[in-house]
Amino acid sequence: MEDCLFCKIIEGEIPSKTIYEDEIVKVMMDINPISDGHLLVLPKKHNKDLLDLDDETALHIKKIIVEILIPKLKNKLNCEGVTICQNNGLGQEIKHFHVHLIPRYENDNINMNSKENIENLEEIYNKLMD
Repeated sequence: MEDCLFCKIIEGEIPSKTIYEDEIVKVMMDINPISDGHLLVLPKKHNKDLLDLDDETALHIKKIIVEILIPKLKNKLNCEGVTICQNNGLGQEIKHFHVHLIPRYENDNINMNSKENIENLEEIYNKLMD
């Protein structure tokens, strides 16, 4: 896709700090990291979001994350965990499927456990179960 920032990075038109690359994916450091070692995993083929991603690529991405990237983050950066996230639609700044790997450290002040807005939990549950 000609206007896609990630496609331009994959093609080498824009430089990146590449951590891993093979014929299917490119893994690079996020230029706006949430924590030290924040990585982006990009399929080289342009896919808009998770709904557009083929199963073979999705499985390959999982394998790279589990077998190469998480061990590298834990061994090299001594992180205590890794948050994995991926956006579709709202919240997805660049419309090229990508996975965020966010290393977690003691007292990193990243709050993924918000307890706000649970008043309507039952109502939302009922909508999902209808």
